[in-house]
Amino acid sequence: MSNGAKIAIGGVVAAVILIPFIGFWWSLLILVGVPAVGYLMLDPAQRRRLRKVGRKEIGR
Repeated sequence: MSNGAKIAIGGVVAAVILIPFIGFWWSLLILVGVPAVGYLMLDPAQRRRLRKVGRKEIGR
């Protein structure tokens, strides 16, 4: 299993655990928002490198 898949599964588990405490919509916001904010915090060069690595892994 790849590291990305492990992180995705961990995020889903964390969101499911948070649902009873903070509600469905807040947990969904955290599940989607945290990776998006992390991506937006990268420098443009780091974003390009991340996209390049992602494309390599899927065979482009």
